[in-house]
Amino acid sequence: MERGWRIVDLGLTGKSILVLASSRGLGKASALEFARAGARVMLSSRSEAKLAETASELHELTGGDIQYFACDLTDAKQIGALVAHTMDALDTVDVLVNNAGGPPPGDFEQLDDAAWQHAFELNLLSYVRAIRAVLPQMKAQGSGRIVNFASSSVKAPIPGLLLSNTLRAGIVGLAKSLSQELAPHGILINTVGPGIIQTDRIVELNQAKAERTGLSYAEVEQAALANIPLGRFGEPEEFARLVVFLGSQANTYITGQTLLVDGGLVKAL
Repeated sequence: MERGWRIVDLGLTGKSILVLASSRGLGKASALEFARAGARVMLSSRSEAKLAETASELHELTGGDIQYFACDLTDAKQIGALVAHTMDALDTVDVLVNNAGGPPPGDFEQLDDAAWQHAFELNLLSYVRAIRAVLPQMKAQGSGRIVNFASSSVKAPIPGLLLSNTLRAGIVGLAKSLSQELAPHGILINTVGPGIIQTDRIVELNQAKAERTGLSYAEVEQAALANIPLGRFGEPEEFARLVVFLGSQANTYITGQTLLVDGGLVKAL
């Protein structure tokens, strides 16, 4: 007898989700998909005006409970205040989605100590601080999901993105190590690496590459497309669906893993 498809219950109705760097791009797309699944969502980014606009948009699309709190992810005190506010407003944090704007492009000799320090605080230490802040509550309730955004560069470094190549790899090491420590508490942690997803960040990187190489923007884009077996850039919601699954109650046995959403771009095993 042929088995038919059945709808998977994500178990997200009423769950509390904190999504960092979520006023635009992949963070916003993930927040939207969590809200569509019935979760209550706390948005965060540095711009309160942009957050208010995004929260209103997501509420109109889903009718869900969408709140926001402005936070500079390079500031430890602000991260602590964000998590405390989320717990006050949403009672707990069931799912933490770690995300941060990508560091600027650059080769080794172009990057000084200040660039390295800022990228470290934004793209790695912010994850450490956010996880540290939510852990007491997750341990107390005996469950939790943490999803870290990284990049396809964790499998294959991307030319001209030295800061990202270095620090995103640190995210993978952090998650793999924490998966061992947190499993006894019912907390699962995973990393998701986007390939070339159609966002403002990709436009910025393609423009920087065009300026660096002397190629036109269209030539840079076509060269990128030629390396993707599926023949197109990904859509934000395609990335977000994996984030939601890993953060949901449907995921009960995946932890410490790194998964790419890249249309087959990365050839590494």
